[in-house]
Amino acid sequence: MYPRLISTLLLFTAFSAPLQAAVSLPTDNSVSMPTTAEGPAKAAMDTYKEGRHAKGVELATPLAEQGNAEALYLLGFAHESGQGAEASKEKALEYYRKAAVGKHKDAIYRMSFILLASDKEEERDQARQALENAAKDDPAVAGRILGEAYLRGLLTPAPDPDKAVFWWDRAATDGDILSVLLLARFYEGQFGFPELKDLKQSLVNYTKAATLGNAGAMAALGSRLLSGDEKNRDEKKGREWLKKAIEAKEYSAYLALGDYEENVKKDLKAALAEYERGEDAGQIDCMLRTADFYIEGKSVEKDVDRGLVLLRKAAEAGNPIANFRIAAQLLATEKPEVANLLGGYGYLLAAANGNLPEAQNEIGLLYLSGKLGVADTSAGIAWLTRAAQGGSAQAQNNLATVYERGITGLPRNIENAGQLYALAANQGHGPATLALARLVYQGVGTKSDSVKAWALATLAVERGQKEADALVTEIATKLDEKQRVAALKELETIKSGKAPEKKDVAPAPTPTAPPAAPGPKKVKPGK
Repeated sequence: MYPRLISTLLLFTAFSAPLQAAVSLPTDNSVSMPTTAEGPAKAAMDTYKEGRHAKGVELATPLAEQGNAEALYLLGFAHESGQGAEASKEKALEYYRKAAVGKHKDAIYRMSFILLASDKEEERDQARQALENAAKDDPAVAGRILGEAYLRGLLTPAPDPDKAVFWWDRAATDGDILSVLLLARFYEGQFGFPELKDLKQSLVNYTKAATLGNAGAMAALGSRLLSGDEKNRDEKKGREWLKKAIEAKEYSAYLALGDYEENVKKDLKAALAEYERGEDAGQIDCMLRTADFYIEGKSVEKDVDRGLVLLRKAAEAGNPIANFRIAAQLLATEKPEVANLLGGYGYLLAAANGNLPEAQNEIGLLYLSGKLGVADTSAGIAWLTRAAQGGSAQAQNNLATVYERGITGLPRNIENAGQLYALAANQGHGPATLALARLVYQGVGTKSDSVKAWALATLAVERGQKEADALVTEIATKLDEKQRVAALKELETIKSGKAPEKKDVAPAPTPTAPPAAPGPKKVKPGK
């Protein structure tokens, strides 16, 4: 059966760039470069970091045989990354363990990262023990990593926010500014757990990090004092902190000032002035805001060309949103000119490769449409799958529709369709909620359930799907009094976000994976 609609699904995502640390729990499979070394292993480490990996390994090997912790760490890194040595998790762990005996901190952390990613509970517990031991001497970094691991549920059956806060508090007390910021974001509700949200405590931690000299925290604190919860606003202090952030060359402060003028003070001219100051300083989000003002003619004479110049500037800096917006401009018409089609495709591909789910969804639809000269089912489905796995409700709904109907090269798969509609409905997507109601009512791919179908169809109406009215009426005529009461209770349960018993819930699915999403390819323009 398709998963019941659950609105409180916690998806713990990677921490944003300003909070990334030199040593922090990885959110992907990337491996950072090893640290610098002093003493006998310095030549080997320097050689390795210059890119002469094999030579660096050669120099480190005899030192490692003598028990040099730096050399052991380098060999572990070489085997973990596959640079200069055979890629082998087992050999990497072997060397990291030996270096850890010599209390090499980075070896302990890299060893722990590998063990935390293991499917074996005993290995994850080994990581916990190693990190707790490391925390005795280095509570800042080890505590931060333990906090992240507990919040992701890597050391417990489910995410444990209390233990996360405990370790972040220890790390923060030891002076780890990143842990202070993690606490600020946690209490702001950025990691879920709305019942633990505490905006005052969040501001306390932002203030602490800002006072310790963190420019990003200065900008975040100023932004929240200007535009955050009304009970906590303080324009004078907010402007003071943003001024300090700018002096520290944290130019996102201009963005905060512009947002305050635009959304709180409703002064578009003042907002544009702040965004332009940020744009002059190279702040990407300010470039995007300024571009929007000129393209839309907000408080200034409409100038699409000037807006596109700014978007291209941001795109050249690698910003996927800028690439996406340029693509939207070039592909806006039903039948764009060949030059615009090819140019729009290029920008759209760049945005999709930048992991922007909206762009991945659009390029998937573009491949399926045949507008590039010929329909490419495998490429289209691959991009839609990436967008769906990235959390795009629109892509989940589009992919579900494809699986429900089937297309050339991809047979129908009702199970996938129902699961994807459920994922999109979990995010409040109206069309997906209606489609799920229809499948549940008709018993397509699942047991027919008129009670649940009525609740879903009613919710679809509330989400703006007027065509769901007819389905609600049709189902209602077939419900007896007992079922009507049950249907109202089901609707209340869904809207409250209360999770059903585990035995009733299928695991959140990963759609059947088609071939990997393609990179740039030669395009045959349509007529």
